[in-house]
Amino acid sequence: MIGVHSPESEGEKVVDEIRNKARKSGLEFPIAVDSEKQIWNAWSNNIWPAVYLIDKRGFVRYWWYGELNWDGAEGEKYMRRKIAELIAEK
Repeated sequence: MIGVHSPESEGEKVVDEIRNKARKSGLEFPIAVDSEKQIWNAWSNNIWPAVYLIDKRGFVRYWWYGELNWDGAEGEKYMRRKIAELIAEK
C-alpha cells in the first residue's frame, strides 16, 4: 500500500506535519508528498480521495472515488473484497 498526499495549501506541504498526522492516524504505509501534483496529473485524477487497486501484473483493476464509507456507501467493504480477490489470483 502506498499513499499519495496532494496538498491543497502551503501548510499541507510541510513534510514533518504530514508525518505527524499520519502517525497520529495510525497510518504505517509509505506516503508520497505530491506537492507539484505530478502524480495527481499523471493518473488524470480529479477527485479526492481516490483509491486504486493494482494487480500483480501492475494493471489498475479497481478504483473508488470519494470517501469509502460516506453516507453508507460501503466502499471499504467493497475494496476489501476486491483486494482478497486480487491476492487469490495466480
